[in-house]
Amino acid sequence: MKKTNAIRVLETNNIKFNTYEYQLSEEIDAVSVASKIKVDPEQVFKTLVAVGSNKDHYVFVLPGNYELNLKKAAIAADVKRIELIKMKDLLNLTGYIRGGCSPIGMKKLFPTFIDDSAQIFDNIYVSGGKIGIQIFINPYDLARITKGEFIGLI
Repeated sequence: MKKTNAIRVLETNNIKFNTYEYQLSEEIDAVSVASKIKVDPEQVFKTLVAVGSNKDHYVFVLPGNYELNLKKAAIAADVKRIELIKMKDLLNLTGYIRGGCSPIGMKKLFPTFIDDSAQIFDNIYVSGGKIGIQIFINPYDLARITKGEFIGLI
């Protein structure tokens, strides 16, 4: 397996994790990924990047079978309003593409918010930084490496 930036960051920081590979297909959403790796979709978390009314960027990590509640996201980020960034801006901003956007190892460490439902699992799945790779990681280790905060987002 080719090492992604997310994997390199975890290894450099001696964080325990596993990787899972899956076959690429047209569908790259978290629910499809959960089906491919045969796990509960509530345990596969997607990474969304948003911009606040203050022009700062924020990262939100939530179960793949839910939508981000923008009001809760704005409260978490302490901004008046928030909106998801345009897909065309994702690579330049984070270093990742849609379907392979990991909360770990972005070009810059943005304020990160992890849905508090992650805390019910010993480990969760997040993108490994490339389509076809998932990282299986303890949610508290994820919060530590991303300086993330647990909060209700759905």
